[in-house]
Amino acid sequence: MIAGSTGEAPLLADDELSSLLETARRSIDARADSSAEPPAQLIAGCGAESTRRTIQLCAIAASRGADAVLVRSPYYYRDQMSPAALHDHFVTVADASERPLIVYSIPRYVPVELAPELIGRLMEHENVVGVKDSSGDLKTMGAVVEACGDRGAVLAGAGTLLYPALETGAAGGVVAVGLLAPAACVELVRAFNAGRSVEAGRLQQRIGPLHKAVVGKGGIAGIKAALDLLGLYGGPVRAPLLPSSDRDRAKVEVALSAAGLLDSTDPR
Repeated sequence: MIAGSTGEAPLLADDELSSLLETARRSIDARADSSAEPPAQLIAGCGAESTRRTIQLCAIAASRGADAVLVRSPYYYRDQMSPAALHDHFVTVADASERPLIVYSIPRYVPVELAPELIGRLMEHENVVGVKDSSGDLKTMGAVVEACGDRGAVLAGAGTLLYPALETGAAGGVVAVGLLAPAACVELVRAFNAGRSVEAGRLQQRIGPLHKAVVGKGGIAGIKAALDLLGLYGGPVRAPLLPSSDRDRAKVEVALSAAGLLDSTDPR
């Protein structure tokens, strides 16, 4: 997932989005050549305020190797974003996009309601394949699952709800905590699908507190600090975001230790 909320999507220039997608595409292709695992799917965040601009971003994503696009709602003219306006926006983008479209509902950052009924209608479009529900509310997700039926996949957007979301009928998740504990998140879904609910539940107990401490409380700065502590590269946040304080960084370190991720023998 490139240029999602955690990827600072609203702060990226077009050339940066292109470069990120090209780098990810090369990495995926190189790994696919040497692995028996199915190739990873590359999803690009392509939300913008105008329909025309959103279509332009989808075209960039397709030209740089994205397999699908994740599209949020426009929200600047919030009062005028009626269900009819949103429906026309997503349908027009889906008509124009060379890649399958995933609707992105994230009320925390995009304060426009995507009602389950509207999402269900959008799933009737042949190029709309799913929705990422980051509402953080299981009741809402259940309504979305019911509205979508078998026409599109529902993906959880909160690491605290990955296991409950699967029980509700979600197909999987796109969760920021997966940046820190990818193996645990993947194995949770595999265990659930294989009927190993106790194992899946234990993994949820591991990633849930990590999500709350790092993703929920630390935000993007906390995630970047965590990546640095794990020996990866989080790097600086982009202004106007502020970096983690020393105190917050110490809390991130405690959370990583509690999840067993600072042990060099842990595969995460």
